[in-house]
Amino acid sequence: MAISNRSILASNPLLNSTGLPQFSSIKPAHILPALEHLLAEGRETIATLLQNVEDYQWQNFIEPMCRFENKLSLAWSPVSHLHSVMDSEALRKAYDACLPLLTEYATEMGQNKALYRAYQMIKKNHWDALDKVQQKIIDDSLQDFKLAGVSLEGEAKKRYGEIKKRLSELTNKFEQNILDATMAWSKNFADAAPLQGLPEMALSQAKQTAANRDESGYSITLEFPSYYSVISYATDRKLREEMYQAYSTRASEQGPYARQFDNSQIMDELLKLRHELAQLLDFKNYAELSLATKMAQSPQQVFDFLNDLAKRSLQQAQQDKLQLQQFAQELDGIEAIEPWDVAYYSEKLREKKYAISQEQLRPYFPEDKVIAGLFEITGKLYSVSFKENKTVSTWHPDVRYFEIYNADQKQIASFYLDLYARPHKRGGAWMDSCQDKFKLSDGSTQLPIAFLTTNFNGPTGGTPALLTHDDVVTLFHEFGHGLHHMLTEIDYPQVSGISGVPWDAVELPSQFSENFCYQAQTLKMISGHYQTHEPLSDEMIEKILAAKNFQSAMMMVRQLEFSLFDFHMYHDYSHENPLNIQQTLNKIRSQVAVIQPPAYNRFQHGFSHIFSGGYAAGYYSYKWAEVLSADAFSKFEQEGVLNSETGQAFLKKILSRGGSEEPMDLFIAFMGREPEISALLRHSGIHGA
Repeated sequence: MAISNRSILASNPLLNSTGLPQFSSIKPAHILPALEHLLAEGRETIATLLQNVEDYQWQNFIEPMCRFENKLSLAWSPVSHLHSVMDSEALRKAYDACLPLLTEYATEMGQNKALYRAYQMIKKNHWDALDKVQQKIIDDSLQDFKLAGVSLEGEAKKRYGEIKKRLSELTNKFEQNILDATMAWSKNFADAAPLQGLPEMALSQAKQTAANRDESGYSITLEFPSYYSVISYATDRKLREEMYQAYSTRASEQGPYARQFDNSQIMDELLKLRHELAQLLDFKNYAELSLATKMAQSPQQVFDFLNDLAKRSLQQAQQDKLQLQQFAQELDGIEAIEPWDVAYYSEKLREKKYAISQEQLRPYFPEDKVIAGLFEITGKLYSVSFKENKTVSTWHPDVRYFEIYNADQKQIASFYLDLYARPHKRGGAWMDSCQDKFKLSDGSTQLPIAFLTTNFNGPTGGTPALLTHDDVVTLFHEFGHGLHHMLTEIDYPQVSGISGVPWDAVELPSQFSENFCYQAQTLKMISGHYQTHEPLSDEMIEKILAAKNFQSAMMMVRQLEFSLFDFHMYHDYSHENPLNIQQTLNKIRSQVAVIQPPAYNRFQHGFSHIFSGGYAAGYYSYKWAEVLSADAFSKFEQEGVLNSETGQAFLKKILSRGGSEEPMDLFIAFMGREPEISALLRHSGIHGA
């Protein structure tokens, strides 16, 4: 007997919007039917509202729309997340089938003139009845309509929809190519001899990787923990070069998988289409379109900011490189330092100068101790506490789930924590929303829930997961994003948490949180040797702080290389003179890079931030927001690193406000003045005038 469509939908876990996502129950077959059902419901909801409401107001028009958008978000967020962390052929097929439907729906709603007029009428007729947050949402929405091409007609309107649909396909394929290229390469060794120099932890991981792949001996892969171990510690220079070449040519026309996973044409098409999109909306280029929703006021302001930092940093970066070159020559007779030498000799030089290394620190940062310390610091600053819930359904046995409570022991948020690298999981680290804070129609509040994801080495044998200090900084960074999302006091999803925050301000809380990894008081709280439980000694902490700005100028110019490449590419492109991506990157490198990569390097083919992520013509945001974060932390340096009053002020005036106010206004409310670049330069150890 055939099962009715209604009964299939009734049993679909993606359509049950109460409670947490039931990850163990979600199957690829659920995805497309759920989305098709919801998009049909969305169209019907909007049409009914537009037809039946006579006087458009917040309560009778915006609120019902918010309820549906929240319902759609609750269904799609677990799907999108699974695609990133548990990719499979069936899931990818279902996800790919949904993307054009979602893009088409978003374009259709963004270009709905009747919907646009309804928002205009609310602003015109009921502006004074709205609170400031509601006014911000209306203004943001009106701008979003314009950027969605609501004023376009005929062929231009049709073309906009075609471009958005194609961009969605291309960005998805770009990311998939990186994942597939990463998974395709591996190298197996019968014994550990060729891996001489690798720390015990890395060798254990390589042995476990081999076992997981049904191989004997030791296996290395292009997953970042494995790559990092080899490039930083392997004494075999040829092996480092081989690994570097494999990693730096992922998803490109170079290497053994060129025809399968090449992102070259995808990048060219993305650039072309984004430029065409910008021009359809009356912007000169995509950089101008990008800045329409950011703090920076003009492309020239961005260029001036980046070039000023480069001018202040370049000479010191060249000195950093010269010092490294001389050290490599003295140690091993290396005449010319190559990119695959940089991490290796940097580690050795750091150890020589400061008697400290990432691997020496690793035993002091077992996962549980770092997390407990992170929670203790957060609790002291923001008066919250944490509780692990082990009964919640997750997508993998390694994933943990935590609840956050306020001072009155009332739950206010929760998050999933997925720390370890594994096959079929996208590389890098990120925070994403599982659900947003939202005041529901029955008066109850939907609590914010975050996905926090990293790619660290997991436990091996009887040894717990041990983090490097760099890993700890990454965890604090993503947790800062998470706190921005979870500690919000705004009840509207459009501007709660990180929603509605300009992209060049969204890194403020994350980069702010990194500072606690470089304070003596807090380093004691997050460290404890996994065997003796002893925290870092004062001597070791002094070494960490002394080494904090080791090669900081080299790292600064590398970030500026990425930022200038991104912004120039999207600013300088024109249809009359299509831009060559490789030549553009080479030109930027000739101006600011102190380490020149080999001709085969295809870094850009894996630069997902600007091709498949949200940072196109916006990668400068990291440095822009770092000015804000360093300056904000200077207040804690003056008043006490764990000063609860200062913490509460940061919470009330910045963290909890989300996108409900302009970030500059929030910053001034906290600091009493506009931001100054001096704190960033001081924190970075950049001495250039």
